[in-house]
Amino acid sequence: MDFTFDARTEELRARLLAFMDEHVLPAEHIADEQRAALDSPWANTPVVEELKAEARRQGLWNLFLPDSAYGAGLTNLQYAPLAEIMGRSPQLAPTATNCAAPDTGNMEVLAQFGDEQQKKQWLEPLLAGGIRSAFAMTEPDVASSDATNITTRIERDGDEYVVTGRKWYISGAMHPDCRIFIVMGKTDPDGADIRRQQSMLLVPRDTPGVTIKRAMQVFGYEDHYHGGHAEVVFDQARVPVPNLIGEEGGGFAIAQARLGPGRIHHCMRLIGMAERAIELMCRRAVSREAFGKSLAQQGVVQNWIADARVAVEQVRLLVLKTAWMMDTVGNRGSHTEIQSIKIATPRTVVGILDRAIQLYGAGGVSQDHPLAELYAAARTLMIADGPDEVHQRSLARREIKKYR
Repeated sequence: MDFTFDARTEELRARLLAFMDEHVLPAEHIADEQRAALDSPWANTPVVEELKAEARRQGLWNLFLPDSAYGAGLTNLQYAPLAEIMGRSPQLAPTATNCAAPDTGNMEVLAQFGDEQQKKQWLEPLLAGGIRSAFAMTEPDVASSDATNITTRIERDGDEYVVTGRKWYISGAMHPDCRIFIVMGKTDPDGADIRRQQSMLLVPRDTPGVTIKRAMQVFGYEDHYHGGHAEVVFDQARVPVPNLIGEEGGGFAIAQARLGPGRIHHCMRLIGMAERAIELMCRRAVSREAFGKSLAQQGVVQNWIADARVAVEQVRLLVLKTAWMMDTVGNRGSHTEIQSIKIATPRTVVGILDRAIQLYGAGGVSQDHPLAELYAAARTLMIADGPDEVHQRSLARREIKKYR
């Protein structure tokens, strides 16, 4: 394993770091002020639109997509340090570069499994940043940690599919520019193979029978940079049969293909969030005094900062190894590593952010600093894309199987 960045990665890193310092980080407070004046808290602010235009001008656009026909054509190992840089400002940087979830995963699905018409109608506008999208999988009435539990029905009726069900925490659904849902439901609920019961369907947001019931908060935040989260009801919503992605019964496999890259992208950005927290800790430590000396001279604060640095270096190496393996042996051959980073990275970053909040005192839980919102995002990732316990269960089974 050689994690030395190649020339292209180094060049993109330099450009992206400059873009962050010159444009993104100074825009954070501006975006907050502008959002207060918007009709919708989930809409893009004027400064975000300016950032998007600048990112496109600089060629910092669709960096996440490995298919060079549609995106930058980067490997996972090349994208990892770029996603980490963007993770320093998860509120703005991913959206500014068109690398924000859930659109990234939806674009990957359409690029890999969509037909030509689906790509033209939905993938191309998403790649251009002209629309947003949502991924409708999680349901409130079942344990969605087991995706085979979903109850939403997708029934064939002549030349249409009829969708009936209730979803929640549907990321992106509150954004005014959201135009399309990728919906996972059961086309064969009684099928013998529980992993062939599900299918994926494209459902335009304005389809009759699709109702946004309410916005769902995350630790009290609107989570505006994900386009918000919503509870959505599908009441006999009808779409044409060609809106099926792939084949009937292929939904579970498509979901797994979508979630693999998504998990590593989240972990890459989490490391950037941790680096931002360490920077904020150090700046606070050298600028504040308590009990006759600076916080930087307090032993407990020194321990927090040292432990944070060690922890970040550990998880970064694990994430880079996972990226390298996904590039060399594929997602299926990297199950252990993908699950390992999904367990380790959010836990590690939550711990670092917790200490940073402690160091900032009351300011740490306020809106004057990004720490509280970063903490909410990191803590949520111990649940999103499969809770820790599901990954632990699968990982343990794989380990034990070696000795049977």
